[in-house]
Amino acid sequence: MLQSERLPEIITHLKKNGIPESVDAAVILGSGLGGFSSQLQKPLSIPYGDIPGFPQSTVEGHSGSLFYGMIGTRHVLAFSGRFHHYEGHPFDLTILPVHVAAALNARLLVISNAAGALNSRFSPGNLMLIDDLMQIGIPVLPAGSQHNFRYNIDDLIPLVRKTAVELGIELQQGTYCYVKGPTYETRAEIQAFKRLGADVVGMSTLPELIEAQRLGISTIGITLVTNMGTGISTVKLNHNDIREVAEIRKNDFGNLVSKLIQSY
Repeated sequence: MLQSERLPEIITHLKKNGIPESVDAAVILGSGLGGFSSQLQKPLSIPYGDIPGFPQSTVEGHSGSLFYGMIGTRHVLAFSGRFHHYEGHPFDLTILPVHVAAALNARLLVISNAAGALNSRFSPGNLMLIDDLMQIGIPVLPAGSQHNFRYNIDDLIPLVRKTAVELGIELQQGTYCYVKGPTYETRAEIQAFKRLGADVVGMSTLPELIEAQRLGISTIGITLVTNMGTGISTVKLNHNDIREVAEIRKNDFGNLVSKLIQSY
């Protein structure tokens, strides 16, 4: 059974547990960014394991819970943890949070991730607005797609950049390159991706961004740069570094997303 076929059961369960018929916005939180849930007023949480059709999140830095609460006057969902293809999940499952957000009529979806930088002008701790996408090696085909469409957030870029300036947050902008994982990229791969025009590389986010755009949800992708790619930096990659960088930038990330939700 496709996970999307379980969507009515999932939505019924969420409503029985206090989630309203509609929300204004939803956020999918990447590694180390689950602290965003503390921005929610009057929050409630539902463990993924209690939601039919949701697997447990197994990646370090993902709590594996769905949060709901208010940011100002906005009703907001926050998915603290995602389901990666490299964990053995089909793409139909990796995009399940997007379908839940769409079923609850979210007008805005913010999708975040932690990723390594290929652009030598970037530094660990930078936040980057994803303005374009690249996929390497494995096609990501949205379930049930019947028409051609193109990833494009040009109409949202001015709002995101204006909001960052108002908050005094430096914001990079660039292309996110998706790879299957779970192994980190080799030095040769990093150089190849960089020459193709990628600015950061990661193992999530692209399937969700594509599906959200296919469904017509206004969508913003934000990357937290946690490290420099292999060969660009000699520092050995360590998952603890992701949490340390996320801890440093969690307030800026939370403030940026909260203001975007209230401004949209």
